[in-house]
Amino acid sequence: MKLVRFGEVGKEKPGILDADNVLRDVSEHINDYDSAFFAEDGLAKLQKIDLATLPAVADNVRIAEPVAEVGKMICVGLNYADHAAESGMDVPPEPVLFFKATSSIVGPNDNVELPPKSEKSDWEVELGVVIGKEAKYVSEADAMDYVAGFCVVNDLSEREYQIERAGQWCKGKGCDTFGPVGPFLATPDEVDDFNNLSIWLELNGKKVQNGNTNTMVYKVPFLVHYISQYMSLQPGDIISTGTPPGVGLGMQPPVYLKEGDVMRLGIGGLGVQEQTVVRYKG
Repeated sequence: MKLVRFGEVGKEKPGILDADNVLRDVSEHINDYDSAFFAEDGLAKLQKIDLATLPAVADNVRIAEPVAEVGKMICVGLNYADHAAESGMDVPPEPVLFFKATSSIVGPNDNVELPPKSEKSDWEVELGVVIGKEAKYVSEADAMDYVAGFCVVNDLSEREYQIERAGQWCKGKGCDTFGPVGPFLATPDEVDDFNNLSIWLELNGKKVQNGNTNTMVYKVPFLVHYISQYMSLQPGDIISTGTPPGVGLGMQPPVYLKEGDVMRLGIGGLGVQEQTVVRYKG
């Protein structure tokens, strides 16, 4: 199944893509794709619905992030060896974890707003993993039993805030609009091999990131297992698993986002995002 949320900000409804990629409204059957939906086996309920009986949604509707009211978004840093190298850092002996503010999460095609004084904002296409039930001290062998699905994430980063200022990475990662998610959540049966997915990002029509999830240092089952040793993962939580090379920080000279830039990014089988960059003006 491919789960989609749609509608104006604050008025989103749950939907689902049928076999012909027509977006159908399931709001008469499902309240929303939130933690309660996943915890109460909402995916099984969805499977019993005849999609042909559901109303189609207009093509010009806004697509929202596919998970509502995300409890936490845990990100993995330096999880591609070639990205670590372009960042001038070593591959970590264990996964580097940080949090992205949930207030940064927006829809896949919403504008990205640069903070008023930002000069070093950067892009990072990543594979997102959505948790389907509480995961606490789980084994790597059982880890995939806790995964509801996969999605595309743009883990935008303000590099000055992240690297040049004292403290942790969170300051550069949690800016408003710095977490586009979607366009849909694909359940595991929709993904042929999450360890072998093309992953790419274009800036103003030029491909700058072009990788594959098969080069991730720490794979999805290990990450779910590993993170669950330090905190419980709750239904609807998102793990963003790291980015391949090609970010602006690694270019010579570095290239950073400016007003009017357009990012287009995607992962094989998980859809495409597109964001226009604007400057926050209050």
